[in-house]
This record gives sequence, C-alpha cells and structure tokens, in this order.
Amino acid sequence: MKLIVGLGNPGREYENTRHNIGYSFLDAYLSYKNISDKWVSKFDGKVLSTTIDGEKIYFLKPTTFMNLSGNSVRKIVDFYQIDLSDILVVSDDLDLILGNYKLKLNGSCGGHNGLRDIENKLGTTNYKRLKIGISNNKELDTKDYVLGKLSKEETKILEDLYQELCPVIDDYFHLPFEDLMSKYNHKNK
Repeated sequence: MKLIVGLGNPGREYENTRHNIGYSFLDAYLSYKNISDKWVSKFDGKVLSTTIDGEKIYFLKPTTFMNLSGNSVRKIVDFYQIDLSDILVVSDDLDLILGNYKLKLNGSCGGHNGLRDIENKLGTTNYKRLKIGISNNKELDTKDYVLGKLSKEETKILEDLYQELCPVIDDYFHLPFEDLMSKYNHKNK
C-alpha cells in the first residue's frame, strides 16, 4: 500500500498557480494511467483509491490549504495504517528551475510551509518527496509568486515535464527509492 500526496490549495482561484503543482501533477498522472477521476471527500482532502500493478494506491489532495496539509496526511496515514516509508509527497520547489525536478528520500522542508506542516504532524522528516521546480522570481514577494498564475509558456513546460515524470511514478512502485533517485535525478536541464 502506498500514499501519493499532491500539495496545493483548494478552490478555483488557486487553479493553475505555481503552488498547485502537486494537484496538477496527480491529475496528469491519473490521466496518463487512464484512471477515472473519482475523487472522494474525506480525511480533510480529496482521496482517490485504485490498484496499480496489484498494489493498493491512495492519491490525496489535502483541501486544508497548503499550510495545514499535515492534518489531512496524518488522518489518512492513521486510518489506513500507512507506513511512513510508503508516502511520496509531490510539491513545488522555488530552488529548482522550472522544468526540473528532484526526488528526495528525506530532509528538511526547505521553507515550504506545506512540507513543514506534514513534518510537524507526522513527527518526522523521513518521507519521500518529488519536488517540481517553479524557479524563483526574487522581484516578487514569495507568497505572491507561488500563488501567481502560470503563464502559457510555463504551463507548456510543466505539461512536458509531467509526461516525463509519469514513468518515474511507474518506476516508484517497483524500484527501491535510492535506485529511483539514481536513475532519474541526473536528468535535469
């Protein structure tokens, strides 16, 4: 059993924003796998459960707003007794260039409030991450930048990246995470 969490903020006003990369990537992956979009509201989030290659997989989009994402993650982890080693969190990352990504086995939140809250609620930094770059515009306030809408060019870059990342998730179900990082982390531009 695995849990894949895509971070974002609920509501139309946050659609197509940099901070909603986690949500949009989960949608892209489910579309790639031809898994119907049957999200259910529970655990302070939207949950989709399916079986991939014989393994039960839960996809979660916390709807508690970014800064309280840990509440939703904690609830689903407790309910299904999901091992922390079976959690993968997908989030945006200001320190990575748009179009790049990084798989991480663990580590600090790096200033990301959604990751910080997950760490606080789980009581550990030992969970896997897929960090998707959104670049950083130092001329704008960070909050305004991450909540800003993606341009058409940025959206195209991310759509192309998502197609590249879908096989990474396929491999995540089969490879040890260290092997997954070795296979894919060097492929950035």
